[in-house]
Amino acid sequence: MKKRSLYVMLFSMLFVILAACGKGGGGGGGDGSEDAEGAEAVEVIGSESKDATELKFWTFNALHIDIYKDAVSRWNEEFPDRPIKLKAEAYPYDNMHNNLLLALQSGTGAPDIVDIELGRFPNYLQGEPQLLPMNEYVEPVKDKFIESRFDIYSKDGKNYGLPTHVGATVAYYNKEIMDAAGVDIDSIQTWDDYVAAGKKVVENTDATMTTLETNDYWSYWPLIKQQGSDFFDENGEVTISNETNVETLEFMRSLIYDEKIAEITPGGGHHEEEYYGFMNDGGAASVIMPLWYMGRFTDYMPDLKGKMVIRPMPKWTEDGNRSAGAGGTGTAVTNQTEHPELAKEFLAYAKLSEEGNIALWRVMGFDPPMWTVWEKPEIREDNKYYQYFGTDIFDTLLSIREEIDSINITEKNPLVQEQLSTNVFNNVLRSQSQSAEEALKEAEAAIKNN
Repeated sequence: MKKRSLYVMLFSMLFVILAACGKGGGGGGGDGSEDAEGAEAVEVIGSESKDATELKFWTFNALHIDIYKDAVSRWNEEFPDRPIKLKAEAYPYDNMHNNLLLALQSGTGAPDIVDIELGRFPNYLQGEPQLLPMNEYVEPVKDKFIESRFDIYSKDGKNYGLPTHVGATVAYYNKEIMDAAGVDIDSIQTWDDYVAAGKKVVENTDATMTTLETNDYWSYWPLIKQQGSDFFDENGEVTISNETNVETLEFMRSLIYDEKIAEITPGGGHHEEEYYGFMNDGGAASVIMPLWYMGRFTDYMPDLKGKMVIRPMPKWTEDGNRSAGAGGTGTAVTNQTEHPELAKEFLAYAKLSEEGNIALWRVMGFDPPMWTVWEKPEIREDNKYYQYFGTDIFDTLLSIREEIDSINITEKNPLVQEQLSTNVFNNVLRSQSQSAEEALKEAEAAIKNN
């Protein structure tokens, strides 16, 4: 593996400084301001009219505020007789979710509208949810959406959260490295093809084929989900040590130590500055991550512009899925709002309308959960993502639209993440002190007993 250049080392140091200045907000940064309640970013968006109705919005990612800047602007122009003033506040991830839970349990202090991260959403569905159902807005348009993205924010037939993106997992390939290795990217259809291509990469270039995380589960979860497996079954029972999951983790281990085409991700995860520097310098020929990861490339790996292309994940069998949904944010209206109908209507306007879904792509680079906009001319307009990855991003998405299965979420998902990142991946992928089966069985027992 070639050594990092001085440029990349300096780039990584700069990233650390910038990250320290903008930490929190779910990694979204912020303006550095902090109000008395501890918000890292506060923006008041919308009409200055005395008649404007103020709604408060909380998020754990300051970048998400941009979605609502766009939505409020469009709303106030379209409905001048019902103007909205949105007070948007971004908090650190744990702070926001913990404060929201306390506010809902105590019956006071919650915002009108709130972003809730997928892994935390089950916490707010226990007992009688303190969120307002959105069915009246969801049902009329549900057939235009990737419906599985609604399932993860629902309980007993009631939908409480509106999705922010599909989170379709894809393969990012460095075409420059793959060409140098003599690999036609489009010939990679199965995981066997992927391994064979990886061997050519290692033999003919200074790069490894891919990297595998140990401090997060994005390298693992999509691989089991595309095979129809998960950490929990549809009834919420823990299934983390099932045969598919064991074999998949063993496959990952073999990529590092047997096939020798993968390395443990520098820094442990694909959101670490060590990894950004490594990848930016051509350290790996590919990475498997959700589509929302595009923004990490454009923001933190500028030297790869024009070199990276997006393709479906390799599949396990001839008729297997080539993607899986990963990650997500459900936006909800709390039962403490004094303007329930307006809050729900505005949220639906922002998240369920055609214009709102086009804005999710245009403003954030997210794959819109409303799949019917994927072929709209507005989606194909030039932007920084097309300039970076090429113009066929949505051709790839359209080809895998029916292959993005829903993930199963329970209140124990945080325990799964803790077990995997603290014990399982380190013991199996790093030290090889346990077999995949041993580590996953121990993790399952710990999760069940918690």
